[in-house]
Amino acid sequence: MRLKGLSVASLIISSAIVLSACAGGGGAETTSPGSGTTNPGTQATPVAAALDAPFQATDLNQLPETAKIRTDTVIVGLTDPSGAFTPYFHQSGYDGNVASLLFASLVTVDEKGLPVPDLAESWDVSEDQRTYTFHLRKDSKFSDGSPLTADDVAFTWTILHDKSYDGGFDIFSSKVKGGKAYTEGKADHIEGIQVVDPLTISVTLEQPNATALLTLGSEVLSKAYYGKDYQFGKLEYIKNLHATPVGNGPYKLEKFIPGQEVRFVANEFYYKGKPKTEHFIYKTSEGDTWQFIETGEIDFTSFTATQENIDKLKNIPYLNLLPYTPSTYGYLQLNLEHEQLQDKEVRQAITYGLDRQSIYVDANQGAGAVANIPTSPISWSYTEEGINPYAYDPDKANQLLDDAGWARDADGIREKNGKKLSLHFLGTKSPATDIFIAVAKENFEAIGVQFQPEVFADFNSLVSKVEGGDYDVASFSTAMLTDPADGVLQFVDGELKGYDNPKVKELYNKGLATTDIEERKAVYKQLYQLLNDELPVIFTSYKKTVYAYNGRIDGLSVSPYRGIATSLPEWSLK
Repeated sequence: MRLKGLSVASLIISSAIVLSACAGGGGAETTSPGSGTTNPGTQATPVAAALDAPFQATDLNQLPETAKIRTDTVIVGLTDPSGAFTPYFHQSGYDGNVASLLFASLVTVDEKGLPVPDLAESWDVSEDQRTYTFHLRKDSKFSDGSPLTADDVAFTWTILHDKSYDGGFDIFSSKVKGGKAYTEGKADHIEGIQVVDPLTISVTLEQPNATALLTLGSEVLSKAYYGKDYQFGKLEYIKNLHATPVGNGPYKLEKFIPGQEVRFVANEFYYKGKPKTEHFIYKTSEGDTWQFIETGEIDFTSFTATQENIDKLKNIPYLNLLPYTPSTYGYLQLNLEHEQLQDKEVRQAITYGLDRQSIYVDANQGAGAVANIPTSPISWSYTEEGINPYAYDPDKANQLLDDAGWARDADGIREKNGKKLSLHFLGTKSPATDIFIAVAKENFEAIGVQFQPEVFADFNSLVSKVEGGDYDVASFSTAMLTDPADGVLQFVDGELKGYDNPKVKELYNKGLATTDIEERKAVYKQLYQLLNDELPVIFTSYKKTVYAYNGRIDGLSVSPYRGIATSLPEWSLK
């Protein structure tokens, strides 16, 4: 699912982070089917010297009785979702974690992030790369047993163009022919959407777009169920259906108990066959994740890949461990509407003057890597060629600030045109934020920059402050990035106020104008080099995590982009 910009980002310096939402406490991360793992075929750095490959359980005989008595149920930890389980209408990333078990997509991605069939068994692309024709599987059904047809796909695409749609999915980036006219009420249907027959549907775009296949290939809603009350401009009724989803994925929703758990039962109509494990539960009660994994109350969770965590997990004899690097990147958002940050030399000086290695890697015992471009190391577009690593260099930072005309005054703080060089930083309360503030304060003092941190109790309060413009620096992490275009979107769509570079837009559009991977790689290399030089944001880190799961689970594998969702139907219990 492609989201609008990076507005769903979570704080990179919060105590625990997953791809699609902030995680719970206890030093562990809640896990999600949308989480990723390091792909051995990419340029990703190993998680840590102590865990650069999967680690197998050493003694399943020590499995707690709590886990042994469960013969047809797997339990996974998850922060409490809101209950909005209809795709495209989620209120949090945790809702998406639930929905990923209930709904399948037309198209998914493989371990390299490239499109592969799901509900659509194949597709054709016209020579001008503007028309996509999807051929649906004959055996696809919804969880109520009704067949999935092209009409369902057409309905899904249509309501996403409705003027009353207020969710986070960005179908307009694909520029479906006639989509805008429908949104504006100038047409009663979308011209570019054509149902050829019950199992075939085509969609025509106004111009080529390399991300359109995955954007349009997202989840499919049942027209009979979700569309029976549909009228143009009125989508409010769908909220009443969130708690009783009719999907087409491997599991069906059995029961949602807010604050406690989400229960699933295997979907006998799933096109790949009924999952091997009959029941699946997301345990949503807040608590000590270490306790839950040690007592066998949950079977699967994730932790920050610190040396301390890895050593402790290895001492639990019935656990398998699996390292992974999420397809996200962290960054410091800069208020480019503030004059001092509009100067590229100042932005570069701040980057040289901030010891990112100490903050994001050393303080996390190696559970991270410094980022310098807007994509993850697991992406096929990742490159280090021509990329400035901005290694910590206060002398270089001081020289750049001198050259930019910022001179130190009597108190050691730099000043220019009567204005002090000051950074108002926003963060949320956590031990990691404390580390950031301590290191940054010392770093910036050394280069003559006044550092003024402000800490919030919750993420939403911080976001409100950012939206009000009263800040210089705020720390974020992206949501999961499937296509490299997702990672650079904020630099071209106006979301990052104060940044408007025609060359960046030109390269962004060029990267979308072809589906040839090698051509796109060349374009993104140029784009990354440009953004690495200009630094409209300061790239900070890639997070490294370790999955810990009960050694009795067979058939488990983790997709770099889809996490456990891909293999979940194959899980069985020893």
